[in-house]
Amino acid sequence: MSGHPCLLIRNARILQPDGEYLLGDVEIRGGQIVRIAPQITLSEQDDAPSQVIDAGGLTLLPGVIDPQVHFREPGLEYKEDLTTATRACARGGVTSFLEMPNTRPLTITQAILDDKLKLASEKCLVNYGFFIGATPENLPDLREANPTPGIKIFMGSMKGDLLVATDEQIEAIFAEGDRLIAVHAEDRDRIEQRRAEFRDRTDPAAHSEIQDNQAALIATQRALRLSKKYRRRLHILHMSTAEEAELLRQDKPSWVTAEVTPQHLLLNTSAYEKIGTLAQMNPPLRSPHDNEVLWKALLDGVIDFIATDHAPHTLEEKAKGYPNTPSGMPGVETSLPLMLTQAMQGRCTVAQVARWMSAAPAKAYKIPNKGQIAVGYDADLVLVDLNEYRPVLREELQTKCGWSPYEGWNLTGWPVMTVVGGQVVYNRGQFDDTVRGKALTFG
Repeated sequence: MSGHPCLLIRNARILQPDGEYLLGDVEIRGGQIVRIAPQITLSEQDDAPSQVIDAGGLTLLPGVIDPQVHFREPGLEYKEDLTTATRACARGGVTSFLEMPNTRPLTITQAILDDKLKLASEKCLVNYGFFIGATPENLPDLREANPTPGIKIFMGSMKGDLLVATDEQIEAIFAEGDRLIAVHAEDRDRIEQRRAEFRDRTDPAAHSEIQDNQAALIATQRALRLSKKYRRRLHILHMSTAEEAELLRQDKPSWVTAEVTPQHLLLNTSAYEKIGTLAQMNPPLRSPHDNEVLWKALLDGVIDFIATDHAPHTLEEKAKGYPNTPSGMPGVETSLPLMLTQAMQGRCTVAQVARWMSAAPAKAYKIPNKGQIAVGYDADLVLVDLNEYRPVLREELQTKCGWSPYEGWNLTGWPVMTVVGGQVVYNRGQFDDTVRGKALTFG
């Protein structure tokens, strides 16, 4: 690989694929890891490294793959765009993302997917992939669109063409093809019935009662039933309830995976009193009991990995008063520090966090050469400081919406440096806005 720029990271505490640490060096050429050793000595025939970084004993982790985000471009750039979102990714140690189809226009055809990929190649500081959205009418596109990690079905919590709510519509998608189906599992009929029951409530806590645990469970049961009928690869997005976790604990075929968000692990309905509609998301925040059961399911492997469901809205939109406020919150900047802080508190290990946020999403979506620090793998890396604690501050956020539900939380594991494809995109508060990620491929 002679002739490619070489990056040499020295004196890092390197997390290896087996979960052990090696204090040593990593040599990167042509965007890939070519050597890992306690000490790397370059021979005379080796190209001199274009950059040598002394990690000073800080911890080197695989870059985070965030497998569920809403980055709002095209069509809703006033909330977020691919530049601001991927700067937020770089600051948060997220080196790859999978984005959802509810932009404008909706990502429901090959032509629109191609447009999105072109836009991303021009603007994204990190690697990218885009889901194709299911409608009741676009079955040919769902079979043939490429490259995409899979098909996204909104079973509820959605209006317009992306709502696929009837049994017949959903089954038609499961019955054709073999591409992964990722579901937003909430039952539309139950939500509409409860919305009528709670129509006099204007406090945001009503959101968790309207879109209750049962609404999520009914939809997950339906998706699981169809997945088993057709032996169709199924992924359950942002699982939020104890009931769903227990369902999967009893009945989880080998071809089914599930994810959980940091907010469903760390926030609950008490957040409405503190931050009001900033705590409003779909599926909603649940009870402390749900937090506990989801944690256990994650630790036991019933839940496979973590995603943020980064879904920014402006403070003006969030200030409109429930139920006229949109659901969603930003997350890519804080997800890794949040989870590493939990690890330092003894709730899990750093190696588990890396598995949930890097290796497991890469495996589930068959993304080659991503998700761990090993020779031959892509050099998507994040150097973190597990000794320093710093608060989440609004003025430091890169996301365009400019707020976080975790404002004021004191966290450790903030990225010091983020490397995408062997290029340093973020280093101690400074960004290299010339770095561009690449389109992800899916096996």
